[in-house]
Amino acid sequence: MAVSVENKVKKAITNYKTGKIFFPSNFSKFGSSTAVRQALNRLEDDEFLLRLAHGIYLYPKRHPKFGILYPNIEEIAIAIAKRDKARIIPTGIHALNKLGLSTQVPMNVVYLTDGSSRSIKVNKGSVKFKKASPKLLSVKSDKILLVIQALKELGQKNIDSKVKERIKQILLTVDEDVMIHDIKLAPQWIAEIIKELIEQ
Repeated sequence: MAVSVENKVKKAITNYKTGKIFFPSNFSKFGSSTAVRQALNRLEDDEFLLRLAHGIYLYPKRHPKFGILYPNIEEIAIAIAKRDKARIIPTGIHALNKLGLSTQVPMNVVYLTDGSSRSIKVNKGSVKFKKASPKLLSVKSDKILLVIQALKELGQKNIDSKVKERIKQILLTVDEDVMIHDIKLAPQWIAEIIKELIEQ
């Protein structure tokens, strides 16, 4: 029976492009959790799958010159959030990087989430999920969430004209009603910067 579970899992995986991330829960319909885990372990032994972290597998994409192309931390975090049907909010350097305010690519990424808190070690880095405050989760626009986290990371005294110009460009793409709603949920000093930028 275990062999048939393995064959079903393998067949299901080959329907996807290489580079996709899988979890044991993706295959629960094929057998018990033990049978699925055993099947995944065997597929890992055969190098058909790669284990990125506990319970996280990669259908590896192989490049003739560079070998296995690993997903970045963000791709792994997004896959976990999708599985858990959770919302995630980038913080720190990662938020700055996503807004084009930093070229640094952090190895250890922290996300705020409405899902469960946990830490996962992946390759040479880690991804950490921390509970977000209900107030922050009430913010509707992902862009405003990024702006809030980026400004928090920089700190009130380090917001220069270059940062303001970049943030202004981002704010121009946010729906006005959403903006009015979200400003009220931002920390006061950040709300004031946002107001100043949209009134310019």
